[in-house]
Amino acid sequence: MGAVVRNWTRDTIAPADWIVPLPDIAVAELLAVRDEIRRAPVPTFLLDPKDFALDSCRATMDEVRRRTQDGPMFAVLDRLPLDDVTRDEAIQLYWLMSSLLARPVAQKITGQMFFDVTDTGATLKPGSGIRPTVTNVDLRFHNDNSYNETPPEYVCLLCLHPAKQGGVSQVMSVATVHEALQARYPELMPRLYQPFWYDRHAEHHAGEPTTYAAPIFERGADGTIKARLALGEIHAGYELRGERLDNETAAALSAVQSVFDQPELHVELGFAPGQIQYVNNRATGHARTEFVDFPERERKRHLVRLWLRDAGKRGYCG
Repeated sequence: MGAVVRNWTRDTIAPADWIVPLPDIAVAELLAVRDEIRRAPVPTFLLDPKDFALDSCRATMDEVRRRTQDGPMFAVLDRLPLDDVTRDEAIQLYWLMSSLLARPVAQKITGQMFFDVTDTGATLKPGSGIRPTVTNVDLRFHNDNSYNETPPEYVCLLCLHPAKQGGVSQVMSVATVHEALQARYPELMPRLYQPFWYDRHAEHHAGEPTTYAAPIFERGADGTIKARLALGEIHAGYELRGERLDNETAAALSAVQSVFDQPELHVELGFAPGQIQYVNNRATGHARTEFVDFPERERKRHLVRLWLRDAGKRGYCG
């Protein structure tokens, strides 16, 4: 794979830039882990890569790291051997592979580490704590946990079952979004570097604010652009506070949405069972199209999400 600039578009990258094959030797290592766990089971959270022979898996995840840090900022690992493991074993192998990239951290204030991305039939409402990920609605481009002080560095999604129709994963470069906004709406860029109110999705302790203030864009210590893309959460945040969007704020959000609406600026990823999507959370925006499930419960669209972050503590408010 050649060098890929951060501000890519649909026409400047190809699947070879983001797909990382899982070699046969790495699959053999994982099946050996499966056998060992069957002989001597331990809770998933106690599984540590250092306790197993995973040289090929480690090299593979080094390549995932390179693509998520120095390439297009996302990668698809292709793929875990689901036909040879149970669902629980697949999740354990997913935990181990992801732990080779960075440290799993809590995704809810309760300490929940795994999050099932599947349609529960819930209805979205500001302040309810219901996340769009547990519905079948179209998800706009966003960065996970934009409404928290410590968003994850990586968002990981293991596909157990794809949808009957729809549910297509989409990825867009934050650098591309920023560049497009700078070219088309330079007068709005200062506003995008100032705070907006985000709905915290009820992930806070009693008595704490229901909203969180942060800018959509900021520059990291190395000068790279980091984002908190979450237009739905921003609109809900202002609604929760009973505040009207002023003209500049409304125009800035509309400008961001107009960039999201340009299909040539993102790629679409088919999601096959066993594949794992890894995205550099604040360097990419990811989205999902609306979907229709199979009628059988066991065939419903089901992804398992992990958040990874080496900085701070492992708790949600780390």
